[in-house]
Amino acid sequence: MRIIHWLFVVSVALFISGIAFVIAGARSARQAPAVTAAPIELTPVASVKQIMKGIVGPAATVVFDSVSTTVTKNGTEEKAPHTAEEWEALGDTAAALIESGNLLLMGNRAVDKGDWVKFTQEQTEASKKLLKATQEKSPNGVLEAGEKLNESCDNCHGKYKRGG
Repeated sequence: MRIIHWLFVVSVALFISGIAFVIAGARSARQAPAVTAAPIELTPVASVKQIMKGIVGPAATVVFDSVSTTVTKNGTEEKAPHTAEEWEALGDTAAALIESGNLLLMGNRAVDKGDWVKFTQEQTEASKKLLKATQEKSPNGVLEAGEKLNESCDNCHGKYKRGG
């Protein structure tokens, strides 16, 4: 008698579980199908010169002016972001530099597939390190990333005409 009782309990439990799976399946089938966005066609508008003058140049100036050590007869002056807002603003600048790298490779802006791409990727990598340094609030990290950024700019401008 006890075996029949346990078989009945197990049967009821399996029956209820089966109903739960049917209900869960019906609910997921009723959900709206996933919408796939149609590919967006991006149309580059700005010239390389405009990207350089409007984004890269001002952003690089902010980076190069953000952290420094000045030694005078009155002592040593350390300049670096101090507040969360200052670090955030420098991080925003780093993000703009990263995105400018994307813009420089869009459409027909790339002068060639060799050094242009290499130098642009170096700028982007230096800017990513800069962004990481701002998130870590590391003045030394900003200096190191700024040096790499400057090097990538000099390499590119050494081969390609400035302001062209």
